[in-house]
Amino acid sequence: MSELKEKLEAYKKRAEKAVSRFPERQERFATSSEIDVERLYSPEDLSDFDYLEKLAFPGEYPYTRGIQPTMYRGRYWTMRQYAGFGSAEETNERFRYLLEQGQTGLSTAFDLPTQIGYDADDPMSRGEVGKVGVSISSLADMETLFQGIPLDQVSTSMTINAPAAILLAMYIVVAEKQGVSPDKLTGTIQNDILKEYVARGTYIYPPQPSMRLITNIFEYCAEHVPNWNTISISGYHIREAGSTAVQEVAFTLSNAISYVQAAIEAELPVDKFAPRLSFFFNAHNNFFEEIAKFRAARRIWAKIMRHRFQAQDPKSWQLRFHTQTGGSTLTAQQPDNNIVRVTLQALAALLGGTQSLHTNSRDEALALPTEESARIALRTQQIIAYESGVADTVDPLGGSYFLEALTDRMEEKVWEYIEKIDEMGGAVAAIEQGYMQREIQQAAYQTQLNIESGKQIVIGMNKFAVDNETPPELLRVNPELGRIQAERLAKLRSQRNNEEVEKRLQALEKAAEGDANLMPYILDAVRAYATTGEIANTLRAVFGEYRPSLF
Repeated sequence: MSELKEKLEAYKKRAEKAVSRFPERQERFATSSEIDVERLYSPEDLSDFDYLEKLAFPGEYPYTRGIQPTMYRGRYWTMRQYAGFGSAEETNERFRYLLEQGQTGLSTAFDLPTQIGYDADDPMSRGEVGKVGVSISSLADMETLFQGIPLDQVSTSMTINAPAAILLAMYIVVAEKQGVSPDKLTGTIQNDILKEYVARGTYIYPPQPSMRLITNIFEYCAEHVPNWNTISISGYHIREAGSTAVQEVAFTLSNAISYVQAAIEAELPVDKFAPRLSFFFNAHNNFFEEIAKFRAARRIWAKIMRHRFQAQDPKSWQLRFHTQTGGSTLTAQQPDNNIVRVTLQALAALLGGTQSLHTNSRDEALALPTEESARIALRTQQIIAYESGVADTVDPLGGSYFLEALTDRMEEKVWEYIEKIDEMGGAVAAIEQGYMQREIQQAAYQTQLNIESGKQIVIGMNKFAVDNETPPELLRVNPELGRIQAERLAKLRSQRNNEEVEKRLQALEKAAEGDANLMPYILDAVRAYATTGEIANTLRAVFGEYRPSLF
């Protein structure tokens, strides 16, 4: 090692002399999480901490190199493009188009009224119906959404949180009507309410009843829908709110610890539900930091589940995750530049070992994607898969001095946050005290200052800008959709058995007042065509609504 140290010292002297000719490149280099980036990495930079664990192969604890021994040599990741806008008919058409173009999994975006448990004809929904996702007010809408799509042959992800139990129930009943039993269904509901309090805001109920609904879903699906991922614990929205990469992982895993603890306190055996937990992360532009982030997250979660929660099943130790490229990194200026950004972010996710991937479209800083933009986003994944060679070997960057050192530093900084949150009493307590929110706000503010000062360069925005750009053609949602959906709901209410609906809603209310699992009652209400808003309002009457404190 003394010979290596001598070589390094000699290199540093030569490098210092060489770079002195370029004063503009003398500033400090660091990742978005303020981890210093050295000029050169060597074996000297590799920590010997848990050395034997670092020798583990892909598919072996602690899964730094991937959760499967073959990764993409076995099969490609699921190409799960996010889609949803306007009516169920329009989104069904987009789903079919993407499947025809080679997409391998569906991912559903719901409009804001659906996300917070309001029907399309509710006064609170006015002006928002179908704007940022598809409007789903009843089982009839869900039937239309998946018309002609066999649910035993496609994996579906649904980005829904506070009313997740309602939308999952609708999906199960649509499958029943197709003749597909629940044990044949595969997919994911996001069902992650804690990050809504932290970063996103589409919550309905206070934390305790929200956690009850989540554990009810864990319990019900373990018994009846065993291949369904019952939660997608999301760092994506934490990052979109402005967090650093370290904060994204730390806050996500702290939230996950709270979910596991809540399920155990509800007397669910950890190895009964933990293998169906999944995660959802962001991919930003700092290429190597993002790869290191995914590797560190896998390693930390494996240790948490094995040692903290004493899980015995290796599947309980594995962090399985979906990735979406960074929406907040996209610019309205020179939108074609976003194709390049998304490609880099997708590569980082794949080199980091993601299980599924959504690539954002070039025009998403301006509007919902057009059909052409959605196709280009999907083609980005397909070109990487079939033309780049990235998927030909497992963990191709494993062993890189830089990447391994960066993974270690990411892990250290994430543990610091997790330990601090534990000291505060866990994620729920940290959220109630506004800790995570303040940390994210400070990071977002610093990023904005860096962009405005030019310290952080955004091509096309604060460097290499172009005047008089021609705006691209954008997708526009039918402004009459709210009225159309309201008319459909009125027709539905006139045709269904309203006495039966009322009976089942009363049964749900009574169950909510006790401690029964609510999924069977929600399913009964859905089968009678009770609406999203009617079911959510029944639970509002018992649980109340969450009102955030001002910190």
